[in-house]
Amino acid sequence: MNMDKLKSKQLKEGLLDYALYIILGIMILTVIIIDPKFVSIKNFTNILSQASTRAILGMGIAGLIVLQGTDLSAGRILGLSGIVAASLLQDINYAARMYSDLPVLPLILPLLVSIAIGVTFSVINGFGVAKLKLHAFIVTLGTQLIAYGAALIYIDRPPLGAQPIAGLDERYTGFVRGYFKIGVGENTFQLPYLILYAMLIAVVMWFVWNKTKLGKNMFAIGGNPDAAAVSGVNLFKNIMYVYIIAGVLYGIAGYLEVARIGSATSITGQNYELDAIAACVVGGVSFSGGVGTIPGVLIGAVLLQFINYGLNFIGVNPYLQIIIKGVIIIVAVSIDVRKYIEKK
Repeated sequence: MNMDKLKSKQLKEGLLDYALYIILGIMILTVIIIDPKFVSIKNFTNILSQASTRAILGMGIAGLIVLQGTDLSAGRILGLSGIVAASLLQDINYAARMYSDLPVLPLILPLLVSIAIGVTFSVINGFGVAKLKLHAFIVTLGTQLIAYGAALIYIDRPPLGAQPIAGLDERYTGFVRGYFKIGVGENTFQLPYLILYAMLIAVVMWFVWNKTKLGKNMFAIGGNPDAAAVSGVNLFKNIMYVYIIAGVLYGIAGYLEVARIGSATSITGQNYELDAIAACVVGGVSFSGGVGTIPGVLIGAVLLQFINYGLNFIGVNPYLQIIIKGVIIIVAVSIDVRKYIEKK
């Protein structure tokens, strides 16, 4: 009898721990049942492409969540860095070009500018958290507004006024939207470059998290900052490094996202941080700190994009989709809190 009770308890706990994945799986299965055409290589590659920039952003935010923090500014930083990169890579023959006298630039230069913008904001965030001991929520809320304001000022240029930054250089869009052809004839499969970029970054981040001293220190700080400090970990230096890496990823994500979309506006990056945070939580990155994996972030980003794309595919009301996303976040955090309470 005791054994039966133990098995029943373990089953119940297992169902609760994986409840979110079960719910997401049921939602995806429902979409497939409603419209079987959803299952296609084209749709899957579109989903992975759209999830790629969110995943890159998520991998940056995930490190901050491991440190028991968060970042509300990530989406706006992505938007600002993408806007600036796009303005430097408009086609030389585009009539409404922002910098009409600017020569054709190598693709790497605007990428470095984009990364520099991301790192600058992340350094401010990191300094506020590590040195001034401010809560990450407050610091990043402030830099979110600063980044958004800077984007509005930058894009509202005289004499044309505020307008989308379009007419991007074909080299730029081709670098992001291009693809490898795999197979022959009707069996040809197109593998977008963007997916490969995300996977390459994921490999680098997995190495940083699991095979470097910084990764070890990051988890130690997130698990117990006081114990980490006593054991000789330099909290300020390591926290700053994690924020700087996040800034690099924000800049890269902004550079790639604008080319994927094909233009940049003042709303580029709006609420992207919420998608990225949701991907982290769904992927098992704990807000209690010290817990998380890079594969988990990737799985979370892809699962959420599957839901977004699938709901759009079957014509679900966009406003209802926002509600569904909110419910998913609440359920994910509830499961995370439950696990944390049980450990205590």
